[in-house]
Amino acid sequence: MHPLDRFKFCPVCGSPLFNIQDGKSKKCERCGFEYFLNPSASTAAFIINKRNEILVERRGREPNKGTLDLPGGFTDIGETGEEGIAREVKEETGLEITSAQYLFNLPNVYHYSGLDIPTLDFFFKCTVSNWKNAKAADDAAELIWIPLDDIHTKEFGLQSIRKGLRKFMTLLK
Repeated sequence: MHPLDRFKFCPVCGSPLFNIQDGKSKKCERCGFEYFLNPSASTAAFIINKRNEILVERRGREPNKGTLDLPGGFTDIGETGEEGIAREVKEETGLEITSAQYLFNLPNVYHYSGLDIPTLDFFFKCTVSNWKNAKAADDAAELIWIPLDDIHTKEFGLQSIRKGLRKFMTLLK
């Protein structure tokens, strides 16, 4: 379901005359309030160790529970992309990021709680300070080091992560 379909009443005046204009906004015919649906910012980390392996995690929650994923997640209000990826990696793996190099971004749709949420996913190549602290936490059920040559994108549940991995692999060549 498109997120705008869920909002039936104007949040300012309560009018039911809150109508979709163009697929990305709604406008109240009574008070004139206009709401734009913009993508949520999300991050993903490419963390490579000295053996040329990439750190991936097994998703512990829906959507796509049980599939592979990259460490990362949604940025919080007021965070930069770099702050968001550092926080998410720490929450999910226990690792401290020492540098986060922005690589590229991809649009995505994240299906959650019955809604198709538009996102803009920012991909970073990250280095960490201490590999020994790696431990699955938060929504990561398991951490796995996979040789870059053994990556099979079909094992990753989220479409933008599969696309991001393919793009990253071409950057490495």
